[in-house]
Amino acid sequence: MTIIQLFAIIGLGLLSRMVHTGWIVIDKYAGDALYAAMVYTLLSLFTGTRPSQKALFAMGIMTALEVFQLTMIPAELVHSPNLWIRIVGRLLGTEFSFLDLAAYAVGIGVAFQTDKKFS
Repeated sequence: MTIIQLFAIIGLGLLSRMVHTGWIVIDKYAGDALYAAMVYTLLSLFTGTRPSQKALFAMGIMTALEVFQLTMIPAELVHSPNLWIRIVGRLLGTEFSFLDLAAYAVGIGVAFQTDKKFS
């Protein structure tokens, strides 16, 4: 994975949040999958581990973030008067969903398969 791929994933993720098609799979879950693929790609840039290890670690990170939403801390951060704290709250997500976990698995799976194919 390269830095160019990282920027492409981030760009597509932002685009998925700005353009609304009316299809929840694209409007919501594509962005979630891209978010998880971004985490996998960041691990690829900063670690020398095997693709399977990166995939497991990325899924662990994403699962931890999703479970952390159950504490309601990220939801409270969104109401902060400080812009940067509100942004962090949005990045962490505010509502737990098993469907988000499935989207993360898809994003990591695609990144994993791409990594295996081209590495």
